[in-house]
Amino acid sequence: MKGLAGVAGLLLAASVLSGCSSDYVMATKDGQMIMTEGKPSIDKETGLVEYTDRQGHVMQINGDEVSTIIER
Repeated sequence: MKGLAGVAGLLLAASVLSGCSSDYVMATKDGQMIMTEGKPSIDKETGLVEYTDRQGHVMQINGDEVSTIIER
């Protein structure tokens, strides 16, 4: 019975934590809107913005092309 309660607790914690990640919208200078899962990260050395798209693919875009990043 303890094992079942532990598993239920872990599932509850995982579902609560997964709901904490926010989605963001990046607006590009050419007017494109890019929806992301989680907060995009900016590499200061390369100037690239790395993000995960709605399909779960990790993508990169040149930071000079991004005009705004806002939380949804």
